[in-house]
Amino acid sequence: MAARPRRGYREPVRVVELSDHPGDLLRAARQRRTAGRGPERRRFEAALARHEERVAAARRARDTARAQHRWGAWLRSVLAVRRARRQAPAAPPPAGGPVSGREATLAAGVEGERLAAAGLGRALSDEWTLLRGYRNRRGEIDLVLVGPRGLFAIEVKYYNGTVSCDGDRWWVDRYDRSGRRVAREAMEDTRGRSPSTQLTDPARLLEQFLHSRGHHVPVQRIVLLTHASARFGRCARPTVGLAASVPEVLALLRASPADLPDAEVARLADRVRRDHEHYQARRPSARRRP
Repeated sequence: MAARPRRGYREPVRVVELSDHPGDLLRAARQRRTAGRGPERRRFEAALARHEERVAAARRARDTARAQHRWGAWLRSVLAVRRARRQAPAAPPPAGGPVSGREATLAAGVEGERLAAAGLGRALSDEWTLLRGYRNRRGEIDLVLVGPRGLFAIEVKYYNGTVSCDGDRWWVDRYDRSGRRVAREAMEDTRGRSPSTQLTDPARLLEQFLHSRGHHVPVQRIVLLTHASARFGRCARPTVGLAASVPEVLALLRASPADLPDAEVARLADRVRRDHEHYQARRPSARRRP
């Protein structure tokens, strides 16, 4: 059973890392942000070296004038040293520069998936297998959970706000500390898909594949909010299961009518893994690797 209290020690949920697409995107964004900092840093260091040489030359002239008791020249040299020191080049911004909105969004997604996987890992035993980063030609599923209560595709969202939906149209409202709404944003991926559509597209293709291999198990779909301040508002005609916490996911698992034997759970997990590997091998980036 999904969330029955633990009695004694049980092995934790089995985790299979298929891919880390959000992490890969985040690393690429960070590399792009920092790639241009090298030339700027080198220009600053060259300007700083020239500045330090000017200051050193002014100090030598000051010291020479003092040694020769040329007090007028010495005073002018003292002022020249002060001017030179004030003309230091401005340092560039901290390495990497400001974080872009895209990078911040990717970082939030990575953190949301980490929280979801950790929470499910603590709650479930090795009756379950958690596959992270499944992908097919219609998109990615953050988490695929296979166990005695069936197969679940989980899309993780890390939004700070109140999430609402009308069918497959989703939006998030953000509020200030006084409770006044300050923004409303559509929830869409880079292809304009809402969370439910983003999840349903690859989940349906996965379900078709499993059916074609004799596994007549529905792929149950859940959108999970993982931010501590996130909650669901009004959701009309939702097309997926809704959960604002890991305990709410566990409640959906318990409500599932499925009752799969261990052998079928293992076969399903293996089918999902092999299907992911099939699509990964067909991706252009995979074929270019040596």
